[in-house]
Amino acid sequence: MRDVSLWLGVLGVEKTVIERLVFDEDADLLVAHVRPTSRARSRCGICARRSPGYDAGEGRRRWRTLDLGTVRAVLESDAPRVRCRQHGVVVASVPWARHDAGHTYAFDETVAWLVTQSSKSTVTELMRIAWRTVGSIVTRVWADVDARCDRLAGLRRIGIDEISYKKGHKYLMVVVDHDTRRLVWAAPGRTSATVREFFDLLGEDRCAQITHVSADGADFIDTIVAASCPGAVRVADPFHVVKWAGEALDEVRRGAWNDARALARSEPKRARGRPPADAAPRLGSERAKALKGARYSLWKNPENLSENQRVKLAWIAATDLRLYRAYLLKEGLRLIFTLPYAAAVEALERWISWARRCRIPSFVKLQKSIVKHRARILAAIEHNLSNGLIESTNTKIRLITRMAFGFKSPEALTALALLSLGGHRPVLPGRT
Repeated sequence: MRDVSLWLGVLGVEKTVIERLVFDEDADLLVAHVRPTSRARSRCGICARRSPGYDAGEGRRRWRTLDLGTVRAVLESDAPRVRCRQHGVVVASVPWARHDAGHTYAFDETVAWLVTQSSKSTVTELMRIAWRTVGSIVTRVWADVDARCDRLAGLRRIGIDEISYKKGHKYLMVVVDHDTRRLVWAAPGRTSATVREFFDLLGEDRCAQITHVSADGADFIDTIVAASCPGAVRVADPFHVVKWAGEALDEVRRGAWNDARALARSEPKRARGRPPADAAPRLGSERAKALKGARYSLWKNPENLSENQRVKLAWIAATDLRLYRAYLLKEGLRLIFTLPYAAAVEALERWISWARRCRIPSFVKLQKSIVKHRARILAAIEHNLSNGLIESTNTKIRLITRMAFGFKSPEALTALALLSLGGHRPVLPGRT
């Protein structure tokens, strides 16, 4: 193998002429003076169309490439400008790096692979770059991937949800494909305009091909889905429906606890020291203390209760019929999602009638929401569809959010999430 071919492989470049190599011992830096081959020269940096030269630009510049062992390496070359018919005066493209980037393709791809596989500190220490530089690299690598593939092709059943990625009510709207189980789109925002942005990108023809849409019941999502995909089956996520019941139950529990605390405050105070054995029990205080620890006994599924939690639930059934009735309403709604469709239709009607007459304000209010979303709840049971996949995706995005702490913009976080979860993970240079 000739020395030139060897160095082209070591530096990870193609369509490049190596003029000379200089090693700076003081800086521990290898500088490779290079130029594009004649076929790769004088091309627009954006569209790669051959264009006439304009001027010499701002002189020579450098691009960081992969280290050679412990020695940092850079490519150095002229950076002339050309006049493109479409993009005007731009810096000419080079075959070893993306337009307006300070790192080579090999360096970018290695960083993008590492950031989907390892921690922030590992990437920054190994590659000797700042974390914000990682964000810029991930963004441009994803832009290239997105330009090569059509991630919205063939969508039929999708799930839509939002996730908080930063303090101050900062949200990402995410869309997953239930069939391929991939993240297909994400954007900052939590409004109808954000949801409309996705369907505008999808286009009218592809919107007509959507058959099912699962969501958490938010009106701003449902309105846009109904307008953009009128033929799609809209599905309410069972997890969120049961969560509504859990919140209604917790409201009843807090009310019972506050009543017990009010009773405790009305009881006469005891003198200092240990109370005598024949002292009257302080019913309000004891009840408030018992209810304070009853949350998980009421929230958890019966089959998952510990022995102590079963005892606590039995105590509630014997001492607070209103709270226990609220618990049974929550469990009744949860069990509807385990029934066959025909049985679930009848059970849901009975549950609505029960909740309407239960005289518990939080569940009377809940049944109105259930009536409003009844068709979507039954569609979830009929089509066996939920937002379980998207909740799993959200959990992974939360982990990525912790990794991406320090990115300047949500675009870098979105690019990292799409690279990691969108089915287009980067590969290391030289691997197939």
